[in-house]
Amino acid sequence: MNGEKKQFIFLFSFITVSLMTGFLGSQLSGAESVPVIYSELNQPSFSPPAWVFAPVWTILYLLMGISAYLIWKMRKKENVKFSLVFFFIQLVLNLLWPIIFFGLGQYCWAFIEIILLWVTILLTMKHFYAISKAAFYLLIPYIVWVTFAAFLNFKILTIN
Repeated sequence: MNGEKKQFIFLFSFITVSLMTGFLGSQLSGAESVPVIYSELNQPSFSPPAWVFAPVWTILYLLMGISAYLIWKMRKKENVKFSLVFFFIQLVLNLLWPIIFFGLGQYCWAFIEIILLWVTILLTMKHFYAISKAAFYLLIPYIVWVTFAAFLNFKILTIN
C-alpha cells in the first residue's frame, strides 16, 4: 500500500471513529425520543432549537477526527500515543453524556460527566498542542461547544 493511500485510510478511520461515537451515543440514548425529551424540558432562554445539535456535532466530530489524524501523522514524535489515549478517553466520555442525560434522564450525573469530559478535552488539547498546533486549533470549537453544553446542562438541571 502506498503512503498516500495509507494516509487517506487513517484520516478516514479517525473521522469515522469520531462520527460513529456520536452516532452510537445518540442510538444508545434513544435517538428517536431525544427531540421529544428535549422539547419537554424546562429550558433557559438561550437554549438552541433541537435541529441545531446534529449539524454542530457532525462538524465537531469531523474536526476531532482530523485533529487526531494530524497527531497520528506525527507518530514518530514523543508522547503521540499518550496524547491519543486522552483523545480516546474523551471520545468515550463524549459517548456517555447523551446516554446519561437523555437515555437515563440523570441531569446531575450528566453535568458531573460533562465536567469530566471538559477536563479531558482540555488535557487532550494540552498534549496535542505540544505535537501539532493545527491539531490543537481544530479542537477549539469542540471545547467551546462543550463549555456551552455544560452551562446548558447546568441550567436545565437547576430548572427541572
